[in-house]
Amino acid sequence: MGTAGVKCLKITSPSIFSRRILPSTFRAAAPGYVKTRLFSTAEGDSPSPEPVSLATPPKPLPQQARVVVCGGGVVGLSVAYHLAERGWTDVVVLEQGKVTCGTTWHSVGLVSTMKATRTDMAMTRYSADLYKQWEAEGEGVGWKQCGSLNVARTLDRMIHLKRQHAVAKTMGVESQVVTPAEIQDICPVLRVDDLQGGLWIPGDGALTAPDVAMVFSRKAKAKGVQVIEDVGVEKVITENGRVSKVVTSAGNIKCEYFVNSAGLWSRELGKRTDPRRVNVPLHACEHYYLVTKPITGTNPLMPVIRDYDGYVYFREWNGGLLGGGFEPSPKPCFHQGPPDKFEFQLLQEDWDHFQVLLTEILHRVPAMETAEIRQLVNGPESFTPDSRWLLGETAEVANYFVATGMNSSGIAGAGGVGKQVADWIIDGRPSLNMWAYDIRRFIGHHNNKRFLRDRMQESFPATAVLKYPREEYTTGRKLRCSPLHTRQEVAGAVFGETMAYERAMYFKLDDDDSPENEDRRMWTYTKPMWFEAAQEEYWACKERVCLMDMSSFAKFELESASEEVVDFLQKLCSNDIDVDIGTIVHTGMQNKYGGFENDTTIARLDHNHFYMICPATQQSRAWTWLARHMPQDGSVHLRDVTSMFSGINIIGPHAQQLLADVSDISTSRSDFRPMSCKKIDVGSASGVWAMRLTHTGEDGFILYIPSEYALHVYDILMSAGKDYGVRNAGYYALRHLRIENFFAYWGLDLDDRTTPMECGRGYRVKFDKGDFIGKAALEQQRDHGVNKRFVHFQLEDYDVNLDLWPWGGEPIYRNGRNAGLTTTCGFGFALDSMVCLGFVRDFDDKGVEQILKNSNDFVMKDAKYEIDIAGTRFPAKPSIYTPKQNVTYVDPSFIPAPQKV
Repeated sequence: MGTAGVKCLKITSPSIFSRRILPSTFRAAAPGYVKTRLFSTAEGDSPSPEPVSLATPPKPLPQQARVVVCGGGVVGLSVAYHLAERGWTDVVVLEQGKVTCGTTWHSVGLVSTMKATRTDMAMTRYSADLYKQWEAEGEGVGWKQCGSLNVARTLDRMIHLKRQHAVAKTMGVESQVVTPAEIQDICPVLRVDDLQGGLWIPGDGALTAPDVAMVFSRKAKAKGVQVIEDVGVEKVITENGRVSKVVTSAGNIKCEYFVNSAGLWSRELGKRTDPRRVNVPLHACEHYYLVTKPITGTNPLMPVIRDYDGYVYFREWNGGLLGGGFEPSPKPCFHQGPPDKFEFQLLQEDWDHFQVLLTEILHRVPAMETAEIRQLVNGPESFTPDSRWLLGETAEVANYFVATGMNSSGIAGAGGVGKQVADWIIDGRPSLNMWAYDIRRFIGHHNNKRFLRDRMQESFPATAVLKYPREEYTTGRKLRCSPLHTRQEVAGAVFGETMAYERAMYFKLDDDDSPENEDRRMWTYTKPMWFEAAQEEYWACKERVCLMDMSSFAKFELESASEEVVDFLQKLCSNDIDVDIGTIVHTGMQNKYGGFENDTTIARLDHNHFYMICPATQQSRAWTWLARHMPQDGSVHLRDVTSMFSGINIIGPHAQQLLADVSDISTSRSDFRPMSCKKIDVGSASGVWAMRLTHTGEDGFILYIPSEYALHVYDILMSAGKDYGVRNAGYYALRHLRIENFFAYWGLDLDDRTTPMECGRGYRVKFDKGDFIGKAALEQQRDHGVNKRFVHFQLEDYDVNLDLWPWGGEPIYRNGRNAGLTTTCGFGFALDSMVCLGFVRDFDDKGVEQILKNSNDFVMKDAKYEIDIAGTRFPAKPSIYTPKQNVTYVDPSFIPAPQKV
């Protein structure tokens, strides 16, 4: 589309137009949509045509392929390209329309390496390096290394940028913290009088999105991949829980692997899996950006600007400017699913809705007030419940992979995502820790359409809105509640959510709403408002007794008629599971590389009956790992009993006597040993499994109660516990206890790339019990050394009231050299210091990880440590064991006198 026939509108003020005059060259497509083309970023005023097809010429559909990829956008083509790069060339890419016709074609092409985590940065840096290489080789992806400026209007945004800068330095990503004056020098068109500063990333850039997709397609095809257009996937057929065949509009293809990279259509495609549908939780939203005609003096190498405190971003576009953003009140669309034939189409623009972004655009770049509008683009994009990509093998069907839900960052992520998914398919795991993106982090509930639409109000703007550490979502809440929820709510609980389960994080103190606390915040980079509440709960766990609702933990039962379940668990677990009835075992379930696929507690209830407890986030992942390894003869039965049992954690020195008061058993340590379990009665409730452990390092019990009895048991405990000073406690207290006691937690400290030998749990690995998954890899580490070592740090010269807090992900320095990142952090009340847990590594001058043959000596001898919190390095005292705490001993058999009423 050229300029002929285009009605150019001039922006003279932030006021919005009541109606938009459509260019006469637009033509109607599906109702409510327009079909159009975008302007090229190349020199001149010529339009960018719809991409030239590089698909395989029409020929009969192959009857068989090793991998079938559904989706001819940039991500699907990247997966195919990276599979071919590794020698897997028997790959077919199916596109129901033309390649790039979904959302790739209207992408603005921004590529930034500055992301929230090290894994994010690694993937986007891989993408950027790949695109730069292709441009240098003459592939013509439109890459221009203009750099990017992330600006901050608030002090908190500046802290966020400094935290990113600290991590970027450990990866060799060039970045510079800049002042408002320096921002003005780098990009003179910006207004800077209201800025705190910013972050300059000179290696970032922008490109032409369809051209990148075409290079992926061309290079994949050159290696033997078939890219077939105008063929839609109608259904995916499975046999024995694995992908077996793809039914298409042009015939059937047998395959070993299937990759759902269908973008907007991914959720609907997942539902078309037979016999069990695959959950792909994402929802489409309208996404706006404005393109102007050329503006005199615009620098073609103007940096990409991200002013996310104003929700907006900018880039140079064909001599003019492109400005878009992520408004705080988005418009979800395609609630019933996108049309099958939505090719090279846009949604109708809504200038009233665009008002909030337009106001911020004009505020940051005043020169745009007199610019002429070329086009307002409203293109749909898909977003996930937590604003992170959906990648990996699904829980429902083996060999069914997803690479979708890119949250409007498909171009920046495509290269890295394609590589990781290809590695995942070929090697059985990605080359990076991908748990944050693993689709198994969700359960079926997250695919509920109403939940998804409601969550879009937070997940869409999350790209721009500053997300604080531990900040909780507010939409889609109160969906999974334990029987104790109402009691806790009355008691002042402040709830968080994990796997849609409401969990008390802490309980308000009486003075929480006092005037002196008005300026303190729940979500912050400094001391939070819940600190004193967590402190009181912590000391109650140490000195008296507390009750914690642990109902959200994932719970499974495994049974067999004979020895089959024992043999099964012995094969999966690195610890010895063949123990006496009534014994509890902490164990890892390792992959073939020795990494933790699951960190679990298993109780042997009977000769052939086991009860397994996992972190709540493991519910889908743990089930999948167990189910995929089950004996094919059906001899082992697996049940998810998470909702059938509620959990109450009784923590503290008086837990022993409190449980004795309300139950029918002796709770002395000689009669009820640690790491043992008994079936007991509590009050009038029967069938309660009592286990002597707490997941914190403190003494106590967890009661797993048939859910219909949970409220009764809770009330009995609270009533009987008055004489012992019982109180409620939340997960913040539990977290501070376990961090101080050096307890690693799966998903935060442990992952599938961490082994027991690296986190101080080698003593739980029983090499003499027979073969188990990962044994060979762990023997290799035992004999030759590990890659890293889990370390407990206490910060020195640190003021918990004044200094910025560590929250996880902070760089660790050993003798001035990068040595890793923290994993979880929390104040140690008994140690009276800030505690950081993390892994220490030995990197050579090229950043390559070295084997630690004697990890104890490397960590502790001749080593000076610092931890970088947003650019400030604090000295840190290391320990490879739990430090001694200054806590007064409390006699657990003490029976207090009844309190007077």
